[in-house]
Amino acid sequence: MVRKTSDAAVHSGSWQWSRTATTQRKLLDAAAAVFSELGFTDAGISDIVTRAGSSVGSLYHHFGGKTELFLALWDDYQNEHERLVAAAVAKARKSGENDPLALFDVGSRTYFDYTWKHRALERVFFEGDTPPGFEVLRRERGREWVRQNSVLLGTAEDTLGRLTVAVITDIITVAGHEVALSATKKEADDVVDAAAVLVARLVR
Repeated sequence: MVRKTSDAAVHSGSWQWSRTATTQRKLLDAAAAVFSELGFTDAGISDIVTRAGSSVGSLYHHFGGKTELFLALWDDYQNEHERLVAAAVAKARKSGENDPLALFDVGSRTYFDYTWKHRALERVFFEGDTPPGFEVLRRERGREWVRQNSVLLGTAEDTLGRLTVAVITDIITVAGHEVALSATKKEADDVVDAAAVLVARLVR
């Protein structure tokens, strides 16, 4: 016998999920603000939950602690980067663009735009005040990013091709840091244009 789920139960479950997602989002946004202002070490859980209008118990329930919240924030930040880049590249392809370098340029400029908008948080992630184990996760993410760039650029799978993509990925990473450190949008745009020139020299 199949048990039917009542409409009330479905709506109740959806509401609970929505409330959970909203709470997590508020905690992540509060953590982004507090870590940007104080750094990971000096940021207190009480600072975060006060900013979020939440409770210590809620933070521990949803994330497990300050370190786990920091890592969740990093994951959320990277996932949004990837989502926006993928959407921009897909849109360019749909409009008829099929040159790998042009598509890479579209994706990287989208990446830099998001980095600029969230430059305070970007600085948190690369300036060193991070929890133990974070560097390992960052390196793992970096290797995956190299793989994705290799697919997008269509480079050869030989040693030269792998090294070329690794260098290009490093250029984008360092340029992203420079964008986050730029005092003005004009300075950030100059960094983006310079990165595009360097990438083009390596690919052409």
